[in-house]
Amino acid sequence: MAVHLRLTRTGRHKRPIYRVVAADSRMPRDGRFLEILGIFDPLKDAGLPELKQERVLTWLRQGAQPTVTVKTLLRRSGVWKQFETEKAAKKKS
Repeated sequence: MAVHLRLTRTGRHKRPIYRVVAADSRMPRDGRFLEILGIFDPLKDAGLPELKQERVLTWLRQGAQPTVTVKTLLRRSGVWKQFETEKAAKKKS
């Protein structure tokens, strides 16, 4: 089973709120998911996602592939840099 970290849309008409979820790649966008990892509200001024960092890192370590948009959000929040440094340290050892 290929796991992707991606966004699912919630909210009302013209007021989107997105959940960052771990989901099977074969499921539809707003379909079944494995775990909710955070929330992203693009209408807030900061535009930063609220993430469960440890759970996101756990899924990344297990091989989950983030979509382009989720990867951008992970970079903004600093989680992606933490994952890359862990990966580099593991490779160096």
